[in-house]
Amino acid sequence: MSEDGHDLAREATALDGADALAPLRAAFVLGDDTVYLDGNSLGALPRTVAARLAGVVEQEWGRLGIRSWTESGWWTAPERVGDRIGHLVGAAPGQVVAGDSTSVNVFKAVVAAVRLAGPGRDEILVDAQTFPTDGYIAASAARLTGCRIRAVAAGEVPRAAGERTAVALVNHVDYRTGRLHDLPGITAAVHAAGARVVWDLCHSAGALPVELDADGVDFAVGCTYKYLNGGPGSPAYLYVRRELQPRFDSPLPGWNSHADPFAMSPDYTPAQGSARGRVGTPAILSLLALEAALEVWDGVHLAAVRAKSLALTDFFLRCVEAYVPQGAVESVTPAVHGERGSQVSLRCPSGAGAVMEELVRRGVVGDFRQPDVLRFGFAPLYTRFADAESAARVLAEAVAP
Repeated sequence: MSEDGHDLAREATALDGADALAPLRAAFVLGDDTVYLDGNSLGALPRTVAARLAGVVEQEWGRLGIRSWTESGWWTAPERVGDRIGHLVGAAPGQVVAGDSTSVNVFKAVVAAVRLAGPGRDEILVDAQTFPTDGYIAASAARLTGCRIRAVAAGEVPRAAGERTAVALVNHVDYRTGRLHDLPGITAAVHAAGARVVWDLCHSAGALPVELDADGVDFAVGCTYKYLNGGPGSPAYLYVRRELQPRFDSPLPGWNSHADPFAMSPDYTPAQGSARGRVGTPAILSLLALEAALEVWDGVHLAAVRAKSLALTDFFLRCVEAYVPQGAVESVTPAVHGERGSQVSLRCPSGAGAVMEELVRRGVVGDFRQPDVLRFGFAPLYTRFADAESAARVLAEAVAP
């Protein structure tokens, strides 16, 4: 051990005492005996959500019924919630719509990007380490549009993009390793090659600053149940840059994205603005639960979130180095701040799955990715430095012979 455990525990207490985001922890439902480090899979429950859902069910659905589409603002919820998300990813109002799943929105964005491409552009570049579903959807989009798929490492996308590239689909943060990819640089390089780019923000939105407008991103998608704490299966979102919206040709036109939905016309005329990204009837209960969950972000600065995220992950890595026997685990998350998201992934060559099961049994909740990766997600709104120190201490016990 390179540092004394008592010193690290005292340091954790001091860091928590100086943490400006610490009061936000009280806004979440968290077990007193659990160290929850799985916010990169499912965020904790904000306390406002249960009461909001009860009100929606009892009053808006129960008493007002169908009148709530207008009187309770149900009809405009996808755009209203989308603008709340847009504020967290650097998008001005009117460019983000909330709804559907990440997979569905990936499909919309990739096919629409191919349809925007010029003649001879028949290649879809895919991040070789992408979350599997993104790859499946991209492959389906390629079959439907007559394109070919080419998988390359995210860092190689700038060199790989060429005259045949229609669109590149890239994950902002690698879900296995926590590696943060260069969104501004990759976007600029893909544009220089004459192509479009679709970014998957599932592991970055709510964990670090994202500047979609400033960086000229074409399309972006993401889920809301990780760092945005929207709840299991909460609606995803789709960003379409304002200049592209008039030419956004969704492969899934639905009555909800029609310019006049209630005309029930047999011919499709797309709505203007972000509503063009809608498809069918919104899932109102989960959408309004998400809206309540997003209230916790009011007044929160993403720069402060990022600073705490980096401090937490740095501290956790120090604690792991101090407590865990040498060789038992190895970090596969970049040490360089500019290349790190808000998680730490540790390769555990000896029984990683069983180690995570033991951690969970002892009250430290992370997750496991085959074949040998332990993942620990740090949600700065509610994760404490004491949690990081405790998790490393328990990890050392779990990997002990």
